[in-house]
Amino acid sequence: MRNYPQLRLRRLRRSEALRALVRETRVDVGDLIYPLFVVEGRQIKQEINSMPGLYRLSNDLLPKEVEEIAKLGIPAVILFGIPEEKDETGSSAYHTKGVIQQAIRTIKKVTPGLLVITDVCLCEYTSHGHCGVVADGAVDNDETLELLAKTALSHAEAGADIVAPSDMMDGRVKAIRQALDAHGLQNIAILAYAAKYASAFYGPFREAAESAPQFGDRRSYQMDPSNWREALREVEQDIAEGADMVMVKPALPYLDVIRKVRDTFNHPLAAYSVSGEYAMVKAAAQQGWLDEKGIVLEMLTSIKRAGADIIITYYAKEAARWL
Repeated sequence: MRNYPQLRLRRLRRSEALRALVRETRVDVGDLIYPLFVVEGRQIKQEINSMPGLYRLSNDLLPKEVEEIAKLGIPAVILFGIPEEKDETGSSAYHTKGVIQQAIRTIKKVTPGLLVITDVCLCEYTSHGHCGVVADGAVDNDETLELLAKTALSHAEAGADIVAPSDMMDGRVKAIRQALDAHGLQNIAILAYAAKYASAFYGPFREAAESAPQFGDRRSYQMDPSNWREALREVEQDIAEGADMVMVKPALPYLDVIRKVRDTFNHPLAAYSVSGEYAMVKAAAQQGWLDEKGIVLEMLTSIKRAGADIIITYYAKEAARWL
């Protein structure tokens, strides 16, 4: 008989029951948030070319969609709006009857228990596609803060549970918190896109939300992909300004950043598995090059293992069924 060591790590891998018993990281449906793209008009269901299986929906088609999401056990959606008209200051972002404000009211009427998170940014609403007010060819940080606060306030007044500023302007969390508190909305939570990188993985989203910048890029306000220490500073600043939850975006290419944020801060941590991550897997799966279910569940597990408590993913509905 060979002199094997007494320690045999394979003992606990022998069956699925054993593997499940000692599993260190688990992804649950309750960890997932599903993004929705809402457009103005009626009876509109437009498939997004670069994101097969995902659609832009008009407000009247939301009830069926959110009822399905709720039945799957997904606890929350995050909303992105595409207005019919855009202008230099993104005024439809904070209009009381804007596309997102109406969507919030519809969702809360149909599925009151479903958490509604709203993306707070101007890029989908500005004619130039940038995330703030443009002056002399550059985004003016301080002029933008007032509009972001107005947008978040209008979402909260419409019934949003959580507002999520994604613009990466300095001071936006403080401006939003002050506006909410001044209007008696102290209980509305802020999920800050704290470490949002200037990533090449956003391409399909920009098609979906019609939000590509018309000139230049967003590198003067979104983070340099090379930096992780700066991410900790961004998270620290947002927490100090009143963020209740923080986010790292994208997820898969920044698992190391997720881990560093998790190890440094105790706030609830979200990670956004972005459109490029979805599109790559979906395209390869359609070609038969990989096992879509296996890849997606492995990706979600890696994000959770890195330290995320919450995962925003376009695969939320499919993952809910698989899980």
